[in-house]
Amino acid sequence: MPLVVLSRASLLFHSRPLMAHFSSSGRRMSGKARLRGVVFDMDGTLTVPVIDFAAMYRAVLGEEGYAAIRAKSPSGIDILHHIETWTPDKQQKAYEIITDFERQGLDRLQIMPGANELCGFLDSRKIRRGLITRNVKGAVDLFHLRFGLEFSPALSREFRPYKPDPAPLLHICSTWDVQPDEIIMIGDSLKDDVRLWGIEKKHKQRMLKWIYGMPREDIVKNEVI
Repeated sequence: MPLVVLSRASLLFHSRPLMAHFSSSGRRMSGKARLRGVVFDMDGTLTVPVIDFAAMYRAVLGEEGYAAIRAKSPSGIDILHHIETWTPDKQQKAYEIITDFERQGLDRLQIMPGANELCGFLDSRKIRRGLITRNVKGAVDLFHLRFGLEFSPALSREFRPYKPDPAPLLHICSTWDVQPDEIIMIGDSLKDDVRLWGIEKKHKQRMLKWIYGMPREDIVKNEVI
């Protein structure tokens, strides 16, 4: 299953090289696999980034806790997995803070330039569109309603285990009755999207990856190649 990692530039810029990989029949130009579906991340991929994640992490962890975790994991913090180890009361407070930041983000929700163009292209080729996000179902419903784009399945963090575990992506493959090497996952983060090695190990399939906007040393470090 290929992964397309988008930098925080518009889909309008990146969708054209993506389109170029496929002929009008929906097959890769190499002829080795047919593209049958595209699964998107939502925040920062289909929508313009509006949530201040650093501020959210500080609000949840406190300044000292945030600094300590950043020192141990400079590449980033998986806040949802981190708070799973907390007591129920502490978890509830953390989720309330996260939900408040997400609610503020919904007030400023904007579709990523080029998203409509890319979705129209996929629809014209009869290529399915799915969505996996760590945001809540209410945010997904609002996105569908506000921008008139429907993704199915659209899995939010209520689906467990959530990404980067490969389970949501494999669930979509099962729903569509396709193999992992017949779809592409498009996102803006290697860390937060899908643990591709899990899919690769289980299915033993060769994976082609198109990487945009990322230094090669980061690609190697994150085990993309």
